[in-house]
Amino acid sequence: MRRKVELLFGFALLLAVAIPLAHAHHAMDYALPATALEGLLSGLGHPIIGIDHLLFVVGAGVLAAHFERGFLLPLVFVAASAFAAAARYVGADVALGELPIAGSLVVLGAMMLAAQTPGAGVVAVLFLAAGAIHGHALAEAIVGAERTPLAAYLAGLTVIQCVIGLAAWRAAAWAADRYPQVPMRQLTGAAAGIAGLVFSGLAVMG
Repeated sequence: MRRKVELLFGFALLLAVAIPLAHAHHAMDYALPATALEGLLSGLGHPIIGIDHLLFVVGAGVLAAHFERGFLLPLVFVAASAFAAAARYVGADVALGELPIAGSLVVLGAMMLAAQTPGAGVVAVLFLAAGAIHGHALAEAIVGAERTPLAAYLAGLTVIQCVIGLAAWRAAAWAADRYPQVPMRQLTGAAAGIAGLVFSGLAVMG
């Protein structure tokens, strides 16, 4: 028990340092992509430098490892995020803000820390809704660009999220087989939940 508390404290400290750094950087230095290469690099970079997006995709992969054919679950998130990003580009802007993204992390963390893992259908619904929320936010970097950078951005966004989510799924499945004593799901859930609470506070404070 003491070891788990120490690990959770370490996660909290790491996140406290990482979150301000994540807010201080941007894949294209806040410039709108003007070429296919810039669009691709922006799409590849945003889910990585945005610690809220990165934690959700990693958490989605880790949680998915507890289900048969679980690799399909992160793909639900990725498909929804790409669709929502494209929808916002063509004008479907609902001004969600940052709070729903933070809330999705809190919900993900709660699911991963729960004593009983939710059913695959419940998880799929969460990933679908969260994908739409995250994709809508990620589209901010591409709204106003030409169609060529847009296509490249969506391609980069889809590829990198698939790679991260599936890598997390595979790593979590491997760790569960080799090191069943390590509470991988709970640790990842704690990281997601703590980050979600921190981001919620930042969003409320403006």
